[in-house]
Amino acid sequence: MARVFDVIEYADEMRDHIVKRFPESGYGDFRIGSQVIVRESQAAVFFRDGQALDVFGPGRHTIATANVPRIIDFIGKAFNDRTPFPAEVYFVSMRDFIDMKWGTPQPIIVRNPGMGLGVALLQGFGTYGFQVADPQQFVTQIVGSMGAYRTTDIEERLKSVLLSDITDLLGETAAKHSVVELIGLVNEMSAGVRAKAQDQFMSLGLTLKSFIIANIKPSEKSAEELRAMGMLDMTTYTQLQAADAMRDAAQNPSGGAGLTAGIGAGMGVGNVLQQSLSGMTGAQSQQQASAGGASAGAVMPDVMTPAEAAGFLKVSAEDVVAAIEAGDLKARKFGNAFRISKKSLEEFLGG
Repeated sequence: MARVFDVIEYADEMRDHIVKRFPESGYGDFRIGSQVIVRESQAAVFFRDGQALDVFGPGRHTIATANVPRIIDFIGKAFNDRTPFPAEVYFVSMRDFIDMKWGTPQPIIVRNPGMGLGVALLQGFGTYGFQVADPQQFVTQIVGSMGAYRTTDIEERLKSVLLSDITDLLGETAAKHSVVELIGLVNEMSAGVRAKAQDQFMSLGLTLKSFIIANIKPSEKSAEELRAMGMLDMTTYTQLQAADAMRDAAQNPSGGAGLTAGIGAGMGVGNVLQQSLSGMTGAQSQQQASAGGASAGAVMPDVMTPAEAAGFLKVSAEDVVAAIEAGDLKARKFGNAFRISKKSLEEFLGG
């Protein structure tokens, strides 16, 4: 026969465990008179024959099953030494699980009319806390027959619920407030997400005790990364790509990868910017972007500035400067300005 338990308890503080099954595997041979001790921060769900029969609160409880000593020993022989009345006890932690972390693994796109591209990419993080509200429902619906159930087992599911609701709420809030105003409404949005998510938590036998948005800020993800995630349509991607190019050019006046690398890898930042702007504003933007450079039929002058040379090469002035500083393109320097001869540019193009 399986071991006869006289006292059933789980003395661990259950800091990471939400549920602990007793016994952890198999079945329990709990006889009449067996004692179940439930601590203040616990509840115990008693199962027999696969059904939840009762929920025990804190205190000492006496089990009344059909497993009568001696008689069950005799009957058990007919069941290959298995008890004919299997039972289990699930100890459930009733304490608050606080300081659970959440964060946005991907930026959330919200409308931002009247500013920039008309959209904003936001990321946020914070904490939440929950508690088991209905031990029997939680065990039967979520835990099943698992021997132990930890916070990590349900963490991703709960975060998915919360992220869905915060995305929905951000969309609703951004329709009435600018992004700048929205960032200042973290307390109101925290309360809103908690109210939205409560029904889904209750359907799991849980209650959402707290939800805190610690911070919401613009995302640092690049347009390329966002497009790879499938989060941007082509129009928005083109606009953000142009914004990234302008930012990178401002941070690196020397021109980044250089003119030679730019030609080999798609003409560099300047050309990407030019193409992106043309996608946003059409032929008019193309004309404006090339206004400082050379037109299709323009004659190359004998001496040129980096911007004029960039017009003929169809790259940015920064790329031209980078090629000069790398020694790939010959030029004369006057003070802080470069001048390029027609001959030097032709030799560079000829390889």
